[in-house]
Amino acid sequence: MLRELSIENLAVIESAVIPLEQGFNAFTGETGAGKSILIHGIQAVLGQRTSKDLVRTGCKKAVITALFSPLSEETRDILTEYGYDTQDDELLLTREISADGGSTGRVNGKAAPAALLRELGETLVNIHGQHDNQILLRPEQHLHVLDRFGEDLSLLNEYRSEFLQLQSTARTLNQMKKAEQEKLARLKTLRETITEIGELDPQPHEDQTLDAQFLAASRAEDTAEVAAAVCQMLTDGDENISDAIAAACDHLSKLSAADQDAEPLYERLRALNIELRDISDEVSAFTGGQLSPAEFAKLNERRNAVNTVALRYHTDADGLRQIYEDALKEVSAIESDADQLAKLTEERQTRLHRVTELAKALSAHRKQLGEEFAKRVGEELAYLNMPRVQLSVQLTQGKLTPSGMDHAEFLISANPGEPPKPIAQIASGGELSRMMLALKAVLADRDAIPTLIFDEIDTGVSGKAAQKIGLKLRELSAHHQIICVTHLAQLATQANHHLLIEKHSTDTATSTQVTVLDRAARIAEIARIMGGDDNSALLLQTAEEALDAAASTK
Repeated sequence: MLRELSIENLAVIESAVIPLEQGFNAFTGETGAGKSILIHGIQAVLGQRTSKDLVRTGCKKAVITALFSPLSEETRDILTEYGYDTQDDELLLTREISADGGSTGRVNGKAAPAALLRELGETLVNIHGQHDNQILLRPEQHLHVLDRFGEDLSLLNEYRSEFLQLQSTARTLNQMKKAEQEKLARLKTLRETITEIGELDPQPHEDQTLDAQFLAASRAEDTAEVAAAVCQMLTDGDENISDAIAAACDHLSKLSAADQDAEPLYERLRALNIELRDISDEVSAFTGGQLSPAEFAKLNERRNAVNTVALRYHTDADGLRQIYEDALKEVSAIESDADQLAKLTEERQTRLHRVTELAKALSAHRKQLGEEFAKRVGEELAYLNMPRVQLSVQLTQGKLTPSGMDHAEFLISANPGEPPKPIAQIASGGELSRMMLALKAVLADRDAIPTLIFDEIDTGVSGKAAQKIGLKLRELSAHHQIICVTHLAQLATQANHHLLIEKHSTDTATSTQVTVLDRAARIAEIARIMGGDDNSALLLQTAEEALDAAASTK
């Protein structure tokens, strides 16, 4: 709840420290005293848009500080998310508005953006003024109000969980479908690659082997001719070297028998003859290496095929084999994706059916809630002297959303027999305020917002209706801190904490002062509200009796 509001140099308020209490806090004062400035100050510290015009004339800046304690779980969660300590169960919000138009926010003394103040403010305070009943005037909020009235959100939470899973499945499915056309084109290319390289079946290092074989085969005929000539010179014909050396060996053999000094020469020449014969035998092997024309053509065709395909893929024989294996794996993956696509399509249908059934159940549940809600609000409106006004909840179904397939709108019939119409088309400012009060009364024990501010909710009402509004505000204060700006005694007497807003003017300046009233001062203020500034003894007695009567009313 809001424990204290401090304001410096905000419009006509030079300086004010305003203590607030749990229960019903009433602000009263003459018209123009500055009651609306309090609302502007609270709105500013809660992150709403500000204006340099709010800064007191001649001052550099206005400063508004609000102390909240204790804190709701929702407020604690936001503070924890942003790294703020919540152990002391207090929250200090500050907003400085510069005369040049800028503004600075602080959370527990640390600089913070207005967006954070606004996010925290939504968990701390609801402000309802004559022209600030946005929940009633915005149909998009009505479904949320209806669900809060239902209290048990288990069905809605189950639906939302299933809906989020459906959304996730649908997103994945759409992404896969978008990629499907690209994958089909890729699959065609991969299969062509697999067919081409698979039919070729390149072996490890085959391109190098074929080149070497081709080179050897190309030179085979010349090699055979040279080898045959060498063989002939060494071993064939009438004058071959081998026979000549053999003859020389015979002569040296005879010479070595006669002269021992010739023996080494004989051995050397005999070894040379053996080496020549070995060389001849090895050279003769080159004379049989030629391929037949058909064999050479086959070799050349294979070599061209391997090199052509390798060139197309900018690689070699080993690279072709790797491309082939990679293509097989990719095809398998794409075909697996196709299976996954089929499974996801089936899963989406299953989830869609489940979500649709839950949405239907949610719609039926909301229909019952709508009837009960309209009845309860109608009872509250009748209590607030609006017995002819009937509220109904119009539910229509559309597409599935995170909140279901329902669109809700509150309609009112101002008089019996009149067809219900949207609230914005019929209700006046005063009626809107009382309708908001009725709504808050119905949601009192379900609404987590700790502080409710009503700005001139009594506009356009008086007498018994005003008294009932006062009683309803006091009743509501059992569940929330109520802050009410009013000009009616019927409301002020119901408060347990009364503050007076007074404006003081001199020839050079105007300032507003906020004072907490004790019993005597409160009686005087209530008498002023009832009959003006001339508080007679009778008027004071009437005010005291009204205050005592309010205190004794259960």
